Amino acid sequence: MFNKTFFRKQQLKFMLLNLIAFTIIFTIFSVIIFSEVQRTLFIKVDTHLSEFKETNTGLDNIDDDFDHAPKDKELDPDFLPKARKTKDLNPRFIVIHWDKAGNIINKNEIGTRTYENYFKNYKLDKTNMNKIMTTEIDNLYYFRYILFKDNNEGDQTAYTQIMINVDPEQTIISNLRRLVIICSVIFIVLSISASFILSRKMMKPIIKSWNKQAEFVENASHELRTPLTIIQNKLEFLLTTPQAKIVDKFENIALSLSETRHLSKLTTDLLTLARADSAETEIVKQPVHVDTFIQSVCAPYKEIAESQNKHFWLNLECPITVKVDDTRFHQLLVILLDNALKYTGDNDSIGVKTYVEDQKVTIEVSDTGMGIKEENIRYIFDRFYREDKARSRETGGAGLGLSIAQWIVVKHNGTIKAIKNQNKGTTFKVKLPK
Repeated sequence: MFNKTFFRKQQLKFMLLNLIAFTIIFTIFSVIIFSEVQRTLFIKVDTHLSEFKETNTGLDNIDDDFDHAPKDKELDPDFLPKARKTKDLNPRFIVIHWDKAGNIINKNEIGTRTYENYFKNYKLDKTNMNKIMTTEIDNLYYFRYILFKDNNEGDQTAYTQIMINVDPEQTIISNLRRLVIICSVIFIVLSISASFILSRKMMKPIIKSWNKQAEFVENASHELRTPLTIIQNKLEFLLTTPQAKIVDKFENIALSLSETRHLSKLTTDLLTLARADSAETEIVKQPVHVDTFIQSVCAPYKEIAESQNKHFWLNLECPITVKVDDTRFHQLLVILLDNALKYTGDNDSIGVKTYVEDQKVTIEVSDTGMGIKEENIRYIFDRFYREDKARSRETGGAGLGLSIAQWIVVKHNGTIKAIKNQNKGTTFKVKLPK
């Protein structure tokens, strides 16, 4: 119950972190896009306003220049003069002259219809002098303008305001703003879904590691408790007869020593796996002649097999040199050979074969023993896994050997797999890069 609550809280935390990250990224992206589009749309308009402000002393002559301009010359509509006579109710460019009282004094130049429809109720706002601003008229039309003092003392004009209609630009910005809002809503929904899926995927390896750790601690405790209990019982029994001779208690002492050796091997294996998980164990590779090395390792096992009425054979066809950690390579072979001897009986055979396949050194350790069930092959490299459900310590060991063997092979960038023989027994196939 505690684990489920913990995992659920952790998943929710990951989900919120992912959602916040997605939201921040999308918000920054949207702000940058929106600001850049707005700046790009108004950059030409603002340039025109600034240029007209700089040349405002020549505004009185613009009408004459326009009237006497060549008829065959095309004019830029963005630079139309202030007094252009037009029937459009929404002019692109307008110049307004204000007196000191805030009254428009060039109504005729603006146009009667234009003035009556748009600027009749328009008031002078001196808050943002010499700044390019945006204003809305009748909640319908948008203008960019700049307002500055008129330096010409020969007339009634106190302020000049240059206005450019920006309805097309404002429409684009409004549509973009609406699109960003709609996309934000959709993105939030998608982010919630994506965050939930990602948080579940992020939790899977955590849950898997947690379960493996819990299983590892439980199995390690079981494996350590058994020999410790036996040793404790035998020593307590010896204390009941302090005057007895060693020869009389030989079996108890021998069993205690056997369990001590088993305990020592178990702790060594646990330490090896712990260092492997923390990447503390370094692999020091050096050139090793494959066949020669394997032959030297197999020599004592051949004698052991013969003493147990088992047939031991070698078929070495890999006379090349590879770079491996000789200590770990030796440990790998010992683990596979120990398993082969442990799970074979009288008149069974054990063999080691080497050859080159797919540009890789291939080593096969096979036996004709009891073999492994097909459905259990995928579990044999798990820590503390033993096929015998009774967990027989006499034949099954602690179930750590093959886990260590797999780690050694992986550290050498190789692969290892178990294959059930067609007739009888099991073959372990190891592939290492040349």
